[in-house]
Parts: sequence; C-alpha cells; structure tokens
Amino acid sequence: MPPSEEQQQHKEAEAALNAFVDKDLNARYTFDGERGQPQSEICRESRNQRECIALQMYSTKMFEVMQKRGFYCALPMDPNRTHMVCTKIPDS
Repeated sequence: MPPSEEQQQHKEAEAALNAFVDKDLNARYTFDGERGQPQSEICRESRNQRECIALQMYSTKMFEVMQKRGFYCALPMDPNRTHMVCTKIPDS
C-alpha cells in the first residue's frame, strides 16, 4: 500500500530538515512552532550568519528528529522565550 499524502509530507519535511542540518552540524540551531500547529521554523546560527527555513512539521517531531541526530535541545534561560536551542553533542 503506498504511503498516504500525510505520511509523504512527513517524510519530505524530515528529509528537508536533515539536509538543512547536514550543511553545518556544528552550528547552533533554534526552532519554534505554535503549539498544536503542523508548521515550525528552524534557524541555523553560525559565524554571525542566520539562515531559517519553515517546515510542515510539528515542533515535537522536530525535537525528536534533532535528538536522534545527536543534538541536545533545551529551552533558553530566558523564561519569556519559547523556542528550543539545539547544539550537537560531541562524539566521544
């Protein structure tokens, strides 16, 4: 049975996220999305540059994918901010 349209969108969003992260594994990534909404924005911050993309992906799924990729993600220290900050855990 072929994948549903929703499953295909999830695969495409995850592939786009992986391609975006693969460009610089050592950068700091931040992402945010409205609670319960299937769209999130992820940004890469490195060398005084900031590049962002929007994906059709729940922020909870983005968090899951980033952790699987070896990133540590947490809320920032400022309680007024709601985005997640992710940094690569060094390989041992």
